Amino acid sequence: MSTQAISTGRKLLRAPGPSTARAPRNFLELTRDPLNFLTGLAQRYGDVTRFSIAFRRVFLINHPEHIKDLLVTSNHKFQKSPAVQSMKRVLGEGLLTSEREFHLRQRRLAQPAFHRQRVAAYGTAMVEYAEQMRHKWRDGATLDIHREMMDLTLAVVGKTLFDADIASNAKEIGEAMETFLGLFRTMLLPFAGLLEQLPLPPIRRLKRARARMDEIVYRLIRERRASALHASGQVEDRGDLLSMLLAAQDVEGDGGTMTDQQMRDECVTLMLAGHETTANALTWTWMLLAGHPDVEARLHAELDSALAGRLPSVDDLPHLKYAEMVLAESMRLYPPAFAIGRQALEDHEFGGYAVPAGSIVLCSEWVMHRDPRYYPHPLRFDPERWTPEARAARPKFAYFPFGGGPRVCIGEAFAWMEGVLLLATLAQQWKLRLVPGHQVDTHPVITLRPRNGMPMIFTRRTP
Repeated sequence: MSTQAISTGRKLLRAPGPSTARAPRNFLELTRDPLNFLTGLAQRYGDVTRFSIAFRRVFLINHPEHIKDLLVTSNHKFQKSPAVQSMKRVLGEGLLTSEREFHLRQRRLAQPAFHRQRVAAYGTAMVEYAEQMRHKWRDGATLDIHREMMDLTLAVVGKTLFDADIASNAKEIGEAMETFLGLFRTMLLPFAGLLEQLPLPPIRRLKRARARMDEIVYRLIRERRASALHASGQVEDRGDLLSMLLAAQDVEGDGGTMTDQQMRDECVTLMLAGHETTANALTWTWMLLAGHPDVEARLHAELDSALAGRLPSVDDLPHLKYAEMVLAESMRLYPPAFAIGRQALEDHEFGGYAVPAGSIVLCSEWVMHRDPRYYPHPLRFDPERWTPEARAARPKFAYFPFGGGPRVCIGEAFAWMEGVLLLATLAQQWKLRLVPGHQVDTHPVITLRPRNGMPMIFTRRTP
């Protein structure tokens, strides 16, 4: 529709939105409080909004059909946004940041590591680490559940990605990730490339964090390369993602394999995406369960019935449907990634509104997931929204926590399995309540974190 409209010369409309004179203020509001800023635009101007920030023209789209067009139907007409491209300073040319043929090649090489049977094999490690964590918790203790979930998912990604216990490096890796996220807004500035050449304290911290992360990841890659070959000359499969990346060959393309640099970029990307997002999703889930004891009680009843006191396994996933519904509803209200950005490579349109080449196009999970047209009483935490019947009644792209189209998150199946298994293992023996007086607030950077952590009081339960 959009291509035909432009090619036939039909006059397109200028999308509504705030005056271009507000560009500096828009930039400040978008960086300071992006959730409220984007929500306000959609509520005031509708499904397509045009606004300016700094020297860029930006469009916010907020309709499932427009989002499908952006991510699926017309995805070839867009590339990742400048915000994502700026992350190359840390992530390199990984799956999140790379483009075109190189991205397709890297995805072909990485795809076998996320095959359904392969992903299922990681379930045992996920449950083992969750069991270790729940044994360390103490009745009546107060802990920051966000910190706990970050530690847990980092341990899981270390085992599943490297077949290694990275506990000795966990503190350094965690600090490096914190540095990256903390400086993300600095990297978005138009003159960030120039800033990086200056000996400023934040830039020095970023370079130290990147150097330390590279040292750890390259060491793990070198060690595996040195010990990977059997006498037969075949790469040893140790059941982890790195084994698959080492063995991967682009049989559909140039027949080549990944260089150490390419493996480094994919590993750092998977470490960030594979532990940060799941940790955040689980943190918000614990917060929501604490405030909805009726939902919590139904979750506990399912766990007691399906597991009968034993640890969960991948085979139990079909019987943990309510746990999956709880997680889905949590990611509706608090999506791990709150917005997706693209840059138009050519002229396009959404709903009859012109989008010139070079424009930035945003769609926001936070805004779409709370749209009352698709979610009545959108602020209500209601896992019943995720029955098969309720899902079928909504457009597909009214919910897209993992993106969509050719750039859909390669680890989506991994994340769903991990989220349900970790939640089931921990909630089987524990229930959590917010510390009285703690003010819950969001901290949207790249991902949607809780500001000031999430301190909670732990109470042991008997399955």
